[in-house]
Amino acid sequence: MVTDNSTTTTAALLNDFLLPDSPMRLDGGISILPKVIKAVDFARSQGYLVIWVVREHDSLGRDVELFRRHLYATGKPKPALKGSKGSELIDGLVIKDEDYKVVKTRFSAFFNTNLHSVLQGAGIDSLVVIGIQTPNCIRQTVFDGVALDYKSVTVIVDATAAATPHVHAANIYDMKNIGVATPTLEEWCQN
Repeated sequence: MVTDNSTTTTAALLNDFLLPDSPMRLDGGISILPKVIKAVDFARSQGYLVIWVVREHDSLGRDVELFRRHLYATGKPKPALKGSKGSELIDGLVIKDEDYKVVKTRFSAFFNTNLHSVLQGAGIDSLVVIGIQTPNCIRQTVFDGVALDYKSVTVIVDATAAATPHVHAANIYDMKNIGVATPTLEEWCQN
């Protein structure tokens, strides 16, 4: 059950991960955009804190994972480059004044960010996670939320996406096995 102490965390719905010509495009990622918009609207209507988790990297890739540093070599596309159009939220998503933005450089929204402190300071003990990429950003954030003892962690299954439906389903299965709730958006909005 979602309580008044909940937050909705939205991960990585950036141009560089969704637009057709982007270097890190996730096939099928754009298809969840209407559900993400509806989830955010519902969360705001319930008074939940909406946290936007975005990736931003420096132009030399010094803050990116080692396995991705080759993407920042001279002449190559540089995904989620700080200040670029690619690091902006996809059209249709808007950060409002009452929302909070977390900038990350790794998969988990908790890794080397102030997210946990912000949540603790706001008295939030439950997480609802939406966005992309299920086996990376979603999974790492969820597992860290569980490890940090959040009372409940929820992933809205049809407001999250992976490269393929099979990868998405396998990761949802793993998260369910550690006690994560996995409702559809419709089910979540009815609770």
